[in-house]
Amino acid sequence: MKILLVEDDVDMSKVLVRTLERRGFAVTPCFDGATAFRLIKDAVADLIILDLNIPILDGLHILQRARAQGIKTPVLILTARGAVGDRVAGLNAGADDYLAKPFDLEELDARIRALLRRQIGNDESTDQKCGDLRYERSSGAFYHGEDPLELTPREYTLLKALMAKPGHAVKKERLFQLVFPADEDAQIEAVEVLVYRIRKKLAATKTEIVTLRGLGYLLRAQRLDRP
Repeated sequence: MKILLVEDDVDMSKVLVRTLERRGFAVTPCFDGATAFRLIKDAVADLIILDLNIPILDGLHILQRARAQGIKTPVLILTARGAVGDRVAGLNAGADDYLAKPFDLEELDARIRALLRRQIGNDESTDQKCGDLRYERSSGAFYHGEDPLELTPREYTLLKALMAKPGHAVKKERLFQLVFPADEDAQIEAVEVLVYRIRKKLAATKTEIVTLRGLGYLLRAQRLDRP
């Protein structure tokens, strides 16, 4: 499981990264609000640990913007603001849990795992839909109606990344990293080839992949004025 750690205290960040990685998590550290919001939009993590007192953009502001854009990644607020009013403000902004500093590392680990279990349960109970394309979380398969969509492993990985955020652009570079993580011979243009192939397979699903120059690709339901 991947965690985005937003904490501007470098020493604390190092301790948390080391501790969480020893417990089997992949941790991406981040030290300011602007970078954090960009990474959150890029969907780099399964869970976000968010400090409130961070430079450039305050943690509460980041959380409010993320939820307003439909980003549902679980958020655990980790902060020195321990007053009841601060906790209520964090939860009302969209946080899933709140842990005040100082804290016990065992409690942090337990809360993280509880949030991830809850997220997995939610993901498996609800299918995703875009147009007539359906992603069945329980089986991990794509369907057009009741017919499974035949995809190669790389096509599947790319389409799943787009399906995770319908209507939101995913950068070509990010897709390349996901689809070709260890292929040193692959070129980024290979993403274009995969998109072309997937488009052909989506032709009857009333779903389309849109190219946004300089931004990447997004998946959306086909517009009603399109044939």
